[in-house]
Amino acid sequence: METLTPRSSNPAHVGRSNYDEEPILGVQFDDVEQQHESSIMGMWLFLSTEIMFFGGLIGAYTIYRFMSPGEFALASHHQNVPLGAFNTVVLLASSLTMALGVRAAQLHDHRAIVRWLILTAIFGTMFLGVKAIEYTTDYREHLIPAMGFQVPAEDLEKMPDMNVGRYQMYYVLYFFMTGLHAIHLIIGIGLVLVMAYLSWRHWFSGAGETQIDVTGLYWHFIDIVWVFLYPLLYLISAHASS
Repeated sequence: METLTPRSSNPAHVGRSNYDEEPILGVQFDDVEQQHESSIMGMWLFLSTEIMFFGGLIGAYTIYRFMSPGEFALASHHQNVPLGAFNTVVLLASSLTMALGVRAAQLHDHRAIVRWLILTAIFGTMFLGVKAIEYTTDYREHLIPAMGFQVPAEDLEKMPDMNVGRYQMYYVLYFFMTGLHAIHLIIGIGLVLVMAYLSWRHWFSGAGETQIDVTGLYWHFIDIVWVFLYPLLYLISAHASS
């Protein structure tokens, strides 16, 4: 990856930016293009491990869902579908602003970089705020496993012979997957804000194209994960009733 270079302390360089300069080339690379491609490849290798991790969770969820379709459909009925849809739109909007930030880095427009990255972080924070509202509601309704979990009486009436353990397993997987996604999102917000700050300070050589591009890949991965989680966790009851 490109190395960071601070502003020069020489008074003759005050007010000058490194954004119009070529990125600093690491000694192990032949040219800037190879350096950029290597950084992108490194992020893809990291994301492949994340894909396997989330893929395992989604696989476990799929197995339990086919083993207990009735329990999972009843449990998912308590999810707030409109809030989940709103959060989906928020993350899709954040993908747009992140892409615009990457484009601004390619154009060496540091003001646009900072603007789009801050908007991306704001959208990510909005998502977490909505998720906190949902978690609070689940807590009040005693739907959090290992924290006084109780099956709602109306669900017991609808399915008197339900497997309570399988019903609760839906929430175990729900909180594990959405909680892990939220942790990744918090990390992503931190990375985006760091990139915005360093861009504002003109610390990058070559406008930080590689660093922001790599950060963008991580952010888009977070968004894609949610695009899979939303229909899996929120829309089961809709599929079951159709």
